[in-house]
This record gives sequence, C-alpha cells and structure tokens, in this order.
Amino acid sequence: MLPLSLGKRIRLERIFDRESKKTIIIPMDHGLTMGTIQGLEDLAAMVDKVALGGANAVLMHSGMVSAGHRQYGKDIGLIIHLSGATSLSPHPNRKVLVCSVERALKMGADAVSIHINIGAEDEPEMLQDAQKIVESSREWGVPLIVMMYPRGKKITNENDPSVVNIAVRAGVELGADIVKTNYTGDIDSFRKITKGVRHIPVIIAGGPKMNTIPDLLQMVYDSIEAGGSGVAFGRNVFQAEDPTKLVRAISKILHENYSVEEVMKEFEF
Repeated sequence: MLPLSLGKRIRLERIFDRESKKTIIIPMDHGLTMGTIQGLEDLAAMVDKVALGGANAVLMHSGMVSAGHRQYGKDIGLIIHLSGATSLSPHPNRKVLVCSVERALKMGADAVSIHINIGAEDEPEMLQDAQKIVESSREWGVPLIVMMYPRGKKITNENDPSVVNIAVRAGVELGADIVKTNYTGDIDSFRKITKGVRHIPVIIAGGPKMNTIPDLLQMVYDSIEAGGSGVAFGRNVFQAEDPTKLVRAISKILHENYSVEEVMKEFEF
C-alpha cells in the first residue's frame, strides 16, 4: 500500500470519526438510476436530517450538490459519485464515468466514489475506468471509495462469501482507499474477507430497504464485529420513518460500542 498523501489523510478525517475510526455514509445517488424516489424529493432537507443524526458524510452526483449539500444546519462530509447508469439502459449493470475527480474537487468534495459490478459483461471496461480514477485520485490527494458488487450472469447470490471476497480483494488490488460491498450474512465469513485486506477499510451496503430496524441494526453490529469499518446505507435510512433517529441509533453502535439491545431500549424501536 502506498503511503497516504497529506491531502488524503486530511480528507479521510472529514468522513471518518477520529475516535472510532468508523464511518456512516448516506448514499443519495439513486436519482440518476431510478428518478425521484421516496425520501429524496427534497435532498437538502434529507441531508440535514441525517447530518443531525450524526452521519459522517453523504454521497451524491455532482449535479445535485448545489441543491442538496450544506444548505443549512450541521456540516457533513461530501462524497461525489463519478459513475452511473439509468435503469432504462439496455445494460444497466454497465456503469460509465459521468464526472471527473477534478470537477468533484472544484465542487468541494471530500472524497469521490465509483461503482464496479464484478461479473457483469462490461466488467473489463469498468476496471479500465477505475484505473483512470485511481490515478487521478492519487494525483490530487482525494480518497477513493470503490463500490464493488458481485453482479452478473455468473452470480446467483450477491451475498455469497466467495464472490464478495473476490469483489473486495479486486477493489483493494485496484487501489481503492475504501471498499464498499455487500455483507455476507455472518460474522465468520465476513471476518475472513476483512482480514485479507486489513490495511483498507471495508464498509457495507444496505441494499434494498430491509423489513425491520432490529435486522438492520444487527447487520451493523455484526459487520463491525467482523472487522468492518462502517456502513453506507441509502434507502434503509432516507426511507425510514425517522431518518435522524435511525442514524443516531447506528452511530451508537459504530462510534460508542453499544449493543443492539442497548440501542433498541434507548431509542424504543
């Protein structure tokens, strides 16, 4: 691993808690893929809600920064997403670059992110795009989050430890500063994955909205027990009945070592 530049170290401190070394990121990049969905009708209001809850950063596309970041209220880290595709595309798993590192920095980004679907037909092109972004992020001293999802014809279970392992290791091999991926469903299998890349933080995705808050909180707790470094939860947070309250609960587990039972009791879920 190359030593982090001063710029990267400073920016990482804006999206990771200095004490716990963990992060709560709320992705809000869904509009490019899915259009306006529940919870993102008023982006600025939702950013304020999750910031009040203690989220460390939000993630969005460059075109929404002026409409949804640092409008009012508590400050929060900004991650600009550099790749995407719409759900109407004939190849929705093919994520193409839609923004540059340089443009993101001009807009005030603390970090950038890209999405790669490992196993997709267009995986080679996405890997080539990743190489360009890795070089740019190193040049400018900006942290790079690589969202690595096992997704394609060969993938029958996107949470299977064997395919998540390949996705995570591939992200690290490419040069990611942080890897976001699916949780495997149990502590032992996920711990083997994080141990293999222990010098790089691995954070988990929330995926589609889960049925119950206890299940979500248990996944958070288990991932941390397995060596994870935080969460990147979108719909599970911004479509929650009370996003601020839910982020506060997640923060207790990540940053203050609360158990799920303690959080459930304190927040009366």
